[in-house]
Amino acid sequence: MDYLYTLSGFAVGTIVGLTGVGGGSLMTPLLVLLFGVHPATAVGTDLLYAALTKAGGTVAHGRKGHIDWSITGRLALGSIPAAVITIGVLSQLPKGSNAIGAIVSHGLGFALLLTAIAILFGRKLREYAGKHEDSALRQCCLPKITIAVGALLGVLVTISSVGAGALGVAALFFLYPKLSPVKIVGSDVAHAVPLTLVAGLGHWLLGGVDWALLGALLIGSLPGIWLGSHLSAKVPEHILRRLLASMLALIGSKLVFA
Repeated sequence: MDYLYTLSGFAVGTIVGLTGVGGGSLMTPLLVLLFGVHPATAVGTDLLYAALTKAGGTVAHGRKGHIDWSITGRLALGSIPAAVITIGVLSQLPKGSNAIGAIVSHGLGFALLLTAIAILFGRKLREYAGKHEDSALRQCCLPKITIAVGALLGVLVTISSVGAGALGVAALFFLYPKLSPVKIVGSDVAHAVPLTLVAGLGHWLLGGVDWALLGALLIGSLPGIWLGSHLSAKVPEHILRRLLASMLALIGSKLVFA
């Protein structure tokens, strides 16, 4: 089965390289629905997978000056405590019951639906934010709002492993419409590393990480990301993003209403 995990990692990595999104959004439901991995194990393993793969991206963005560390810090100020609290709540659920699996499955489905919406309507959200960038609420409370958004992402990512990518970028575009897209992406990637690491280690303490599976996914995904990034200029991105959003919406609906 390991070679199938590696092949899946390669496929997901290629999509991530092509579109910039789709890591946790595709990897976790793939493990749950196709391979029958327990939802909590799939989420915990994918969180550490995300932390390792995005660490390299953070270094690259940091060297190019593409990270606004003040924004990253505000997000982390909300997300890290939220992730710790969420892990604490999950740890109190009855051992051996299906409660954690049910919460994770429904949380994953909800997160996938939100991600699909963010991918499809991200441009319209940015245009709306640009027209209202001088609103009184944004002027007076932007740091607090950013911390609150970080907290929401912390809960969502810890439960589902989804949200640190497309949802984080969509939120930052909405909150900081004047910030360049490359700094939005760089700041989001930098924030995702500590969040997914803390949440992943929390799931490990709960027994929800498969290290052999993690290794197999990394072996496949790293060359896949490299290939996808080189093919991205040759494939229409808007078509890929629409297909990806439609697929996530279908998977999310299946998990939510199962």
